[in-house]
Amino acid sequence: MNIDRLLREISEAYRQILGDRLVGIYVHGSIAFGCFDPRVSDIDFLVVVDRPISLQQKTALIEVLLSREPHAPPKGFEMSVVLRGVCDPFVYPTPYELHYSAAYAAAAREDLVRYCEGMHGIDRDLAAHVTVTRAVGLVLCGKPIGEVFGEVPREDYLDSIRFDVENAAEDISEHPVYVILNLCRVAAFLREGLVISKKDGGAWGSSHLPAVYRPVIRSALYAYTEGRPYEKNESIEQKFAAMMLAEIFA
Repeated sequence: MNIDRLLREISEAYRQILGDRLVGIYVHGSIAFGCFDPRVSDIDFLVVVDRPISLQQKTALIEVLLSREPHAPPKGFEMSVVLRGVCDPFVYPTPYELHYSAAYAAAAREDLVRYCEGMHGIDRDLAAHVTVTRAVGLVLCGKPIGEVFGEVPREDYLDSIRFDVENAAEDISEHPVYVILNLCRVAAFLREGLVISKKDGGAWGSSHLPAVYRPVIRSALYAYTEGRPYEKNESIEQKFAAMMLAEIFA
């Protein structure tokens, strides 16, 4: 799997599809943070256009991703198309023109036109994506990040990452590794203003959070980064989630 080659292919295809509407394509997430792991990571990128795109263009963009999923990591792609006008000044909750991730692959393959017709709206996650893009993002093609994305207000970013963990108490039993590391990186932002990856969130949490929780944090971190078996401890997980949520939503 050659991620750089895959991104170049997507970039070239998108430039042909979007033409002069395309402002730029910007990679965020684990690739931008420098901790991409094909076992657990997806390929995250934002596509910025200067005016709305047609249904034909939308279906073509998704077809590019569907055709390349066999060459992508198991978690696939996460892509959003947004208008430049909502990027600077930043609009929150953020409207999007089109979105795709592996969670929607079946729906897109079943009826691509119907999928593209319905896949638009607002996405609170975009505040986090833009914040990461401004902090560590990579320009795949197009204008520099600083010319495209305005500052995301702290309260908007905080609302976005709170939204991402608000169901942690229910989700931690089924997805402990993801939830534990996510809670750690939210706490790192609240306490120190850090915009970091799940990997770095786990490293931060294993040295900054109460000692009683450090074994499960480290177990989650090693499961995420090294593929070790996660050592489940449901009682500690629930207490950890309760403590972190109380702090995050205080």
